[in-house]
Amino acid sequence: MKKPSWRKPQLTDRHRRSFFTQIIASSGLLAVGSTLAAKVEAPEDVNELHFPGDPPTNKVVYQFNKADADYHDQVIFSVGAMLRKYGDDIHLVVTCFGPGVHVLANKPKRPVAKEIQQRIASLDIYGVEFHACGNTLKSLNWTKKDLLPFVKVVEVGAADLLELQQQGYAYISW
Repeated sequence: MKKPSWRKPQLTDRHRRSFFTQIIASSGLLAVGSTLAAKVEAPEDVNELHFPGDPPTNKVVYQFNKADADYHDQVIFSVGAMLRKYGDDIHLVVTCFGPGVHVLANKPKRPVAKEIQQRIASLDIYGVEFHACGNTLKSLNWTKKDLLPFVKVVEVGAADLLELQQQGYAYISW
């Protein structure tokens, strides 16, 4: 009896081995290719396992102790850049003392650009903490009422820097 033309021809053992070898090799290449593609497409600076509310991986404290307008702009820009880079996976603190404390005042006694205070208020909305040195406030005869509402007063600004570093904060100073 003649075989119907629609039937596939019988494969020999040699043909089967060759067929399965090609399938295995192809699936291996697909796996390697998809792994490489995933590595290329994933952003390097995003921690995919970090969820809002989790403690941040990164912690930074900035020293802010000068009255110079360019200094104000540079430090506040850097704080914003860190926030943009790490999003909610960073906790930022800016410790102000000496002439730098004026950026946190309702009515500064040294020149502070209105834009700087607006940027500071904006950074507060994103969770950046601003600490004011209690010793500096005493020397100016200021109280908490003289500061922007979100500012935390610490006893000694330099001690705040030390204590935050002991808690794992990276220290940045200009």
